[in-house]
Amino acid sequence: MATQETTVLRSENIKPSIGARVLNTKEELLDGELGSAIMDLLEHRGVLVFPEIHFTDEEQIAFTKTLGTFAREMRGEEIYKITLDAGQNETAEYLKATLFWHFDGFMSPMPIRASLLSAKVLSPPGTGQTQFANTYAAYEALSDEDKAMIENLRAVHALAATQLDVVPEPSYEKWKEWRSIGRKELPLVWTHKSGRKSLVIGNSAHNILDFDPLDGEELLIRLRDFATGPEFTYSHEWKVGDLVMWDNTGALHRVTPYPLDCGRMLHRTKLEGEESIS
Repeated sequence: MATQETTVLRSENIKPSIGARVLNTKEELLDGELGSAIMDLLEHRGVLVFPEIHFTDEEQIAFTKTLGTFAREMRGEEIYKITLDAGQNETAEYLKATLFWHFDGFMSPMPIRASLLSAKVLSPPGTGQTQFANTYAAYEALSDEDKAMIENLRAVHALAATQLDVVPEPSYEKWKEWRSIGRKELPLVWTHKSGRKSLVIGNSAHNILDFDPLDGEELLIRLRDFATGPEFTYSHEWKVGDLVMWDNTGALHRVTPYPLDCGRMLHRTKLEGEESIS
């Protein structure tokens, strides 16, 4: 009697501290058998690339559901269109802040576990790359002195901070609109249930509690500059059909500039968060 062969996850590392390419076929990925192995690899590599896998929207949704609890978007949709075309995305204005290092869901009780992006329409060559930084690896590489210094520090995170990167001199009415969305105090160091630690930084962090404002900004800039150095980062040059997945609980990301009218379009799905930042 023939026995069914177990599907094995096939991958290759991209850089020593971040990234892996998953080499399995579309059929193997959609089967669902590899879900736990993919999530384990994601935690250790931060970013996974599925080169030119060419998922349809339905297949991307189905694949996402094999990995954990599927997260719908704020308006209930399953697919979020990443585009600066306001005709395609009502929140396109806020996406301009994604040109700066950030993580998603800082205001949520539990930031989303992971995001998956598939490329549908590309920007011109040399533009629109998505970059990632492994904040697990960056924390682990800090000096013991820095680890001790930041261990119990907390920073204020707010949408207003992200938008000041895009519009540094807003009107007072615009400022009040941003401010009304609120703020959240988060630790600089996230101690995960696994015991591992990662940095909680990015353009949503505006100042550090109990610090002189300029001293707090200086520390945030120093940590961001360190965490986004070449050792901890990967820049993805998109091809149509690529799917890229990243650990939102242990990685920053940003997009490099591209023409606003080029029609660049990526489709996103998400996994629900599994733990609050603590």
